[in-house]
Amino acid sequence: MSNKERLFEQFPPVTTQKWMEKLTADLKGADFTRKLVWRTKEGLEVMPFYRQENTENLKFTDALPGEFPYVRGNRIKGNDWLIRQDISVRDYKEANLKALDILMKGVTSLGFIIEDAESVTSDNLEVLLHDIHCESVELNFSVAGRARELLKSLKEVFKAKGTDLSKIRGSIAADPLMRLLSNGRLCVTIDEGLDYLADLVKDSSEIPGMKTIQVTGSQFSNAGAAVVMELAYSLALGNEYMSALTSRGVTADMAASKIKFSFGIGSDFFLECAKLRAARMLWSLIVRGYKPLDGNSEIMSIHSVTTRWNKTVFDPYVNMLRTQTESMSAVVGGADSITTEPFDAAFTSPDEFSERIARNQQLLLMEESHLDKVSDPGAGSYYIETLTQMIAEHSWKLFLETEEAGGFLEVVKQGTVQKNIASAASARKDDVSKRKEILLGTNQYPNFNETGNPKAVPEIAFIETDEHDDAVVDVLTPRRAAADFEKMRLLTGKSGRRPLVFMLPMGNLAMRKARAQFACNFFACAGFEVRDNNGFTTAAEGVKSALDSKADIIVVCSSDDEYAAIAPEVYRETAGRAIVVIAGAPACTEELKAAGMEYFINVKSNVLSTLQMFCDKLGITREEQR
Repeated sequence: MSNKERLFEQFPPVTTQKWMEKLTADLKGADFTRKLVWRTKEGLEVMPFYRQENTENLKFTDALPGEFPYVRGNRIKGNDWLIRQDISVRDYKEANLKALDILMKGVTSLGFIIEDAESVTSDNLEVLLHDIHCESVELNFSVAGRARELLKSLKEVFKAKGTDLSKIRGSIAADPLMRLLSNGRLCVTIDEGLDYLADLVKDSSEIPGMKTIQVTGSQFSNAGAAVVMELAYSLALGNEYMSALTSRGVTADMAASKIKFSFGIGSDFFLECAKLRAARMLWSLIVRGYKPLDGNSEIMSIHSVTTRWNKTVFDPYVNMLRTQTESMSAVVGGADSITTEPFDAAFTSPDEFSERIARNQQLLLMEESHLDKVSDPGAGSYYIETLTQMIAEHSWKLFLETEEAGGFLEVVKQGTVQKNIASAASARKDDVSKRKEILLGTNQYPNFNETGNPKAVPEIAFIETDEHDDAVVDVLTPRRAAADFEKMRLLTGKSGRRPLVFMLPMGNLAMRKARAQFACNFFACAGFEVRDNNGFTTAAEGVKSALDSKADIIVVCSSDDEYAAIAPEVYRETAGRAIVVIAGAPACTEELKAAGMEYFINVKSNVLSTLQMFCDKLGITREEQR
């Protein structure tokens, strides 16, 4: 100890004031907030550094794992989450064989998505669960509109197999209000749907470990909501179910014990970690308000699934990188079970390869990174602890606004939820268009050799419609941030030709290289063929080479100081035989425009709208204009 004391004597403590003085000096008069404070999509202001003093007034940091308010997780020892894989059930025998196969490959939670609700019978479920030891694996089921029938048949199968019902873990994903929001209507009245839900909860009392209500918060994130909005509306939906159930004779303990939350996990790593921690805290406070008799009723059950909002059709293997960080966020945040969707799930039916990779992504986190060994891996991080508090405060504020407006169901009827999320999605898509939000391989650094093959991508990958027949409420529409870029790229593929964009670098070596690289990435986002060049000594030489190559677009790449002389010469030599574009925003822009040059691209350009404009000029017409 004495050696350590002597060692640290060489490093006297530095106060926050000293750090700020150093930052102020290094900024040389620049605004600290604009330069170094990160403002998230929902207005959270994140400082460039955090210190112990930032967490001193956070009451939840004193709690241990497994203690109220459960910020640090539900598990007292370790972080052993369940690895879940979903199976679409069309043929019960085939689904059973697949389940048995993946259980031998590391899966510890099965999700059966039954496509034909009318097929739910005890005989079919017996086939589905044949040779599966139901007490050793979590069993989750999703079926539209026949949850009680499914539960009844499951009970018959369990009893026939001699299963100990007290050891069953799993869920039946009944979520009528989210179905209302997703489809615009229910097949019964809302009151009848909630009555059905209450009966379902009562029917499941024999199986205490079987959750029968799923708050599908991932629908909010897939529609474009960021962390605060997803969490607030998920809590409001959960509270709506608590209120509906307790008013129908279900005890608070029973109601809370039957609810599972399913959150989407996006690409903002630390925000997503903190979101799950904040979620447990806020839900425990909400449930406590119903005065349960059992303290365990306040524990939130969390399933996490990687979001589809940021997944891409082009350069699809990048999706593996996205789902890897997303899965890790869920693990560090303390999710009880996690579905890592296959990298191609957003646009096709996953195959054996993509499903294997998805499973192994979680196995790597568990078996090689050992993230299952430590409870609450994020604890003690000043950054994560502070983010947890910030997200909790902002989410609670939106939750209270929702409650004051009449509760979740009422604001859905008013269209408030749908409008707020649609507005958030639009703003995020605008950020993608301007490259404020990067989608690698789509709006930045695309694969130059990957062409848009319209036959390889089903149309369903791009369906984003808010119009549904017989809708009684506005619909919450799933969206993908990359969809507009991908539609444009597919149109290039459908056109039967790839426009050639020719780089014409001249002058300053460093500037012309940098701008040529920028322009190549810019135009390749539309699926255009781009051709870079080492450089030309004269404009005439460069234009001749471009026209000999049958270039559709010539991009002049040089320094700001040299554009005034080089650009007009290139424009005159081209003589209207190709579109001339200037890479940059030189001081002489107005003079160049006066000389006839119309097109400029730079870091402030709206990439999507600019490329769509070039597509129109080259005869690659957008679908909505046909």
